[in-house]
Amino acid sequence: MSAWKNRFTKEQIVAELRRLAKPEVKESMATFGIDTASALGVSVPELRKLSRRIGISHELALSMWATGIHEARLLATMIDDPALVTGRQMEVWVRDINSWDVCDSLCGNLFDKTRSAYMKADEWSRRDREFVKRAGFAMMAVLAVHDKEANDQQFINFLPLIEQNSDDERNFVKKGVSWALRNIGKRNMALNEKALRTAEKIGAKESPSAKWIASDAIRELTSKAVLARLNPVREKEE
Repeated sequence: MSAWKNRFTKEQIVAELRRLAKPEVKESMATFGIDTASALGVSVPELRKLSRRIGISHELALSMWATGIHEARLLATMIDDPALVTGRQMEVWVRDINSWDVCDSLCGNLFDKTRSAYMKADEWSRRDREFVKRAGFAMMAVLAVHDKEANDQQFINFLPLIEQNSDDERNFVKKGVSWALRNIGKRNMALNEKALRTAEKIGAKESPSAKWIASDAIRELTSKAVLARLNPVREKEE
């Protein structure tokens, strides 16, 4: 495949994905709750290696997504150029999501690096469709880790949305809400305290989902490992 450099085609890439596919990988995907209806069975490490050989290409990313193949869409999230991603593309792609791994890869590999990241996190968390809502909270979670320049207020603005949606009993939404709250609370001590206050309010709800999210967040955000990383001097003194 070295001869492909700088002249990849959609057909070549799809053929390579089919060559890399393994039935046992597809079976493993299913055990993790991944929708494999359009999957071939290519592992993420193999996709990452392939993405490095392809390089960044907005045009190829668009063509990969259009195939509808599960791994081609994961690959698209790795090779697209965030500077060229439009709000329209984000809306089209987020509505196409049918599996949590595509959702999280799309947010963590690509969408969080776009100009519309914070706006879409807010907008999508207010939508009803399961994976669109999941994408809103996944964006919050990955931004809390990846955007080192963001100020605290940008994440404080997300906390009311986290609280409001904490009683959504759908599994992928519930886990997305928990992920967002925990990652915000692990960003620094000030946000840790605010996230814990939000978790306490969530825990007062009657919803089983809310109680699970609160317990999950409080357990992690008060753990010695997290507190030692956020405030090593204080933890050393204690």
